[in-house]
Amino acid sequence: MNLQPINPENVHPAPGFSHAIISHGSHVVHFAGQVALDTQFNVVGTDLVSQTVAAMRNLEIVAGEAGVRWDQIIRRTIYTTEPTEYAAITDAIRSVTGSDHEPAQTIVGITGLAIEGLLIEIECTAVVDEK
Repeated sequence: MNLQPINPENVHPAPGFSHAIISHGSHVVHFAGQVALDTQFNVVGTDLVSQTVAAMRNLEIVAGEAGVRWDQIIRRTIYTTEPTEYAAITDAIRSVTGSDHEPAQTIVGITGLAIEGLLIEIECTAVVDEK
């Protein structure tokens, strides 16, 4: 698969994401939003960083089952009650992925999520070559 980040010089810098990604691959995988819930449906963590890590760990499990690597993620949408904390979110994501791969990304400020106590939900799209 070939990914080409697009970050024009005449647009503001993209810290922790790319403005666009051109991808060439064989199929697309759409991930449902992942949140900081354990297998018993309990909220994991009480702060944004711990919940971001927990949501990314859940995404990691789902991605593994789908045969998707972090570098195949081309789009990430983040819904959070703390949208101005994008630097903390980026650091938490990188702590799980172990890389600075920066897909196209949008952070959306929200007033709440489906379960009380959740602070963040992360959904992604990946492009994967046929095996």
